[in-house]
Amino acid sequence: MATRYRGFSTIGRYKKFRAVDTELVKQDLINHFNIRKGEKLMNPEFGTIVWNCLFEPFTVELRDLIIKDVARIVNYDPRVKATQILVDEYDHGLQIEIDMEHITTNQQDSLTLQFDRESNLASES
Repeated sequence: MATRYRGFSTIGRYKKFRAVDTELVKQDLINHFNIRKGEKLMNPEFGTIVWNCLFEPFTVELRDLIIKDVARIVNYDPRVKATQILVDEYDHGLQIEIDMEHITTNQQDSLTLQFDRESNLASES
């Protein structure tokens, strides 16, 4: 498979900051999920509502609202589309499993994020 996307990331790297293809797409999504909705200057619709939901009772309605928000964010990226989203509670927050398809290659991929109440960080697990 030829490299289709190129970018840079300093997350978890020393000296080599280049990121490509699925790795780049995943990092871009993680970056988007680490921004609270309303936090980005001049773009209040950017970001996620998940951070505002961490301390709420985990109901079916809340789960459905989070799934809708996650789908909006994943589908915002023109390189991928969400095929399945699962949301579960865990001891310190919420875990979101995203199955997605890369548009140009039809490659299936997945991303599991944990939104931790204590660290205020969405990280890939």
